[in-house]
Amino acid sequence: MLRSDILDRLDTDTTWDMIIIGGGATGLGCGVDAASRGYRTLLLEAHDFSQGTSSRSTKLVHGGVRYLQQGNVALVMDALHERGVLLRNAPHLVYNQAFVVPDYKWWERPFYGVGLKLYDMLAGKLGFGRSRILSRSKTLNMIPNLEPTDLRGGVIYYDGQFDDSRLAITLAKTMQDLGGLPVNHMAVTALLKDDEGQIGGVEARDSLTGKTRRLRAKVVINATGVFVDDILRMDDAAAPKLIAPSQGIHLVLDKSFSPGDTAIMVPHTDDGRVIFLVPWHGRVLVGTTDVALDGPNHEPRPMEEEITFLLEHAGRYLTRDPKRSDILSVFAGIRPLIRAEGEGRTSSLSRDHHLTISQGGLVTIAGGKWTTYRKMGEDTVNQAARFAGLPAHSCKTENLPLHGWMNGLDPRDHLSVYGSDIEEIREMIRRDPELGKPLHYKLPYLRAEVVWAVRREWARTLSDVLRHRTRALILDAAVSMVIARDVAEIMARELDLGKDWIEEQVSSFRELARTYLAG
Repeated sequence: MLRSDILDRLDTDTTWDMIIIGGGATGLGCGVDAASRGYRTLLLEAHDFSQGTSSRSTKLVHGGVRYLQQGNVALVMDALHERGVLLRNAPHLVYNQAFVVPDYKWWERPFYGVGLKLYDMLAGKLGFGRSRILSRSKTLNMIPNLEPTDLRGGVIYYDGQFDDSRLAITLAKTMQDLGGLPVNHMAVTALLKDDEGQIGGVEARDSLTGKTRRLRAKVVINATGVFVDDILRMDDAAAPKLIAPSQGIHLVLDKSFSPGDTAIMVPHTDDGRVIFLVPWHGRVLVGTTDVALDGPNHEPRPMEEEITFLLEHAGRYLTRDPKRSDILSVFAGIRPLIRAEGEGRTSSLSRDHHLTISQGGLVTIAGGKWTTYRKMGEDTVNQAARFAGLPAHSCKTENLPLHGWMNGLDPRDHLSVYGSDIEEIREMIRRDPELGKPLHYKLPYLRAEVVWAVRREWARTLSDVLRHRTRALILDAAVSMVIARDVAEIMARELDLGKDWIEEQVSSFRELARTYLAG
């Protein structure tokens, strides 16, 4: 469906069963669930799908070892179950990743070994593999660049890895396959209320055309992540804050810093958080930090102390200490933690999701994480449908293959994220061999992927393509600036736009990309 078709449908359809505000993990999870039950579902995203936290995660589908340490067994069990469901429903996007916890003190191996055995037990039949104790030599064999001084051995365990924004696009396409309508670049500016103060829709502004629409719905769902408080206050200006935002950043390093296929998990850092050094798309991802914020913003920036913190901790565990000049990209995300009275550091706050319905009928889903997005969607749609008096339909998403479902793909092939759509992309290249050329020798992406993003994945800005459809900005910020003009020219030909649009997009994107540079 082209964007013109989407806008036509917005102008002709009168009342939706559900309008979902927010195109991140939570909103898209709600959208897929609602559409799969047959509800007439509209999803509105102010910017691009996964624009916020949902494209800035650690790229892990996991139960949460840290939450096990905190004693939150129920959250871990739910997350481990959902991890297995996601692997089953999207094998082209989720795959098994080995992690090693290196041990430098005599008590660490038995301590973490017991904890990870419990992690295995909680996963049950949906486990990714059994943890086991490793000798010193085996640990170094699996992670050759691991700091050997005082190393005693390690514990290996298994979790899931994925590409977060690619999963978001897949969910949007799945929602559309099921009859729903996901719309990006459509910001909700107000809630529509009747004389009794009950919400009956939204006012939304198209950021690409400037047109404002009044859209009716039987129920409205607020699934805007770290921005749920903004929507809550559209409903009630005196609504108390629900979110306690916490920023985390990730560094992206060259693969040579940890050339093996095994990730490193550091279970306890100076600020009490877990840190991962994870191979991802031919790079090494290092993160994350935990810094409390006064409030969220759309383009969070890494703080100097966060970069220093991660470089120092990475240097403790690698034989080659990374320097600031080695950072290919650094990105910041904000966690939607639930505010709690009397809590200290945000690392102690829960990632459980929180569901409320206001007096005006606004359904708000907050908290949670990528791994549990499906369960959050199920719980939210159950409550929203009941509140709106919609016909009762059972949830179908636990056994719902996502768009492009395909088994047996090699995750080292970057095209694997397209699943069964791969053949159509290859056919495009067969018809036009120019599309088979790479965008840059330091990146895996092809010109065909730009065309595909515009034609089939609703990409309308340079950032849409270089940040979310491909991961060029994250993999190498400087290189993404180099290819920006070429990509904009490909997009302009597809969208029938001129030089002014190209110049504006290149300038805007390069300004954004500079915030991903470490300096």
